[in-house]
Amino acid sequence: MHTLLQFLDYLQLYFAPGSRQFLDLSSQILGQILQDYGFGLQLFAYGALVGLFAGLASGLFGIGGGSIIVPAVSLMLAGSPTPPEHVMLTAVATSLAAALFSSAASVYGHNKFGLIDWRRVARLTPCLLAGAAAGAALAELIKGEILRWLFISYLCHTSLQLLRARKTAVTAAKRQLNDWLDYPVGLLIGALSSILGIGGGAITVPYLTHRGLGIKQAVSISSACALPIAASGAISYALLGVRHHPDAAGSLGYICLPAFAGIIATSIFTAPIGARLAHRLPALHLKRYFAVLLILVAIKMGAS
Repeated sequence: MHTLLQFLDYLQLYFAPGSRQFLDLSSQILGQILQDYGFGLQLFAYGALVGLFAGLASGLFGIGGGSIIVPAVSLMLAGSPTPPEHVMLTAVATSLAAALFSSAASVYGHNKFGLIDWRRVARLTPCLLAGAAAGAALAELIKGEILRWLFISYLCHTSLQLLRARKTAVTAAKRQLNDWLDYPVGLLIGALSSILGIGGGAITVPYLTHRGLGIKQAVSISSACALPIAASGAISYALLGVRHHPDAAGSLGYICLPAFAGIIATSIFTAPIGARLAHRLPALHLKRYFAVLLILVAIKMGAS
C-alpha cells in the first residue's frame, strides 16, 4: 500500500516538469521495489536458469528434474528468511510442484512417438498417488538418514546394472508377475519420490527396464508416471505447509512461489526438446547416459 501511494504521488509529479522532487521520488520508489521484491526476483531468475536444465533432463530421462531442482532450491534458500529446518521441505515441495509442469510437457513430447503404455500408467497411478501423499506426511515426521543411504545404495546398484546393458527376456509368466508387482512398487515409488522431491524416474525407469521394457519405452512411461507423483506430493506439501505455517510470505504452504514460477517458465520449453533427443539417441547410449545420471544423483545425495 505504501508503494502504491508513492506511485500515485509519482504520477502527480510527472505532470509537473522541472520538479526535482520527481527524480527524488523515482529513486525512492525503485529502492522500495527492490527492497520488497528484490529477493523474489532473484529466486525467479535463478529458478529460470535451473528450469532450463531440469526440463531437458525431464524429457531426456523421464524424471521430474528433482535431482537438479532440489539441491538448487536448497542452495537458493541458504541464508534466506526461510527457517533452516524448512529449507529441505521447501526444496522438495517446490521441486514436485515444478515437476508437474515439466513432466506434462515431457509427456506431450513422448506421446508423439507412441511408446507410452497408458494401461500400465493407469494401473500404477492410484498407488503412485497414495504413496506420494503418504510420503509427504512422513517427510515431516521421520529423519530420512537411513532411507537416504538405502536409496543411494539402490541407485549405485541400478546404475551398474544399466551399464552392463543386458537385455532381459520376458516370458508370459513373468509379464503376469509384472502386473501384480506394479501395485506395491507403485506405492514405494510414490512414497520415496515424495520424500526425496523427485519425479520417480530414478526408480521407475530401472524398475521397468528390469521388467523387460526397452529403455526408450521405460523413459516414456516414467514421464507419465511423474504426473500423479508430482500432483499428489505438491498438493500434500502445500496443505501441510499452510496448516503449520500459514503466514509464510511468498509461498503456498512449503512451495516457494518465485522459484517455482521461474522453473516452470523455462522447463516447459526444454522438456519437449529432451523428449525428442531421447528418441533420437541410440538405446544403448541412452541407457548409459541414464546410468551416469544415477551415479551423479547418488554422489549428490551422499555429499548432502
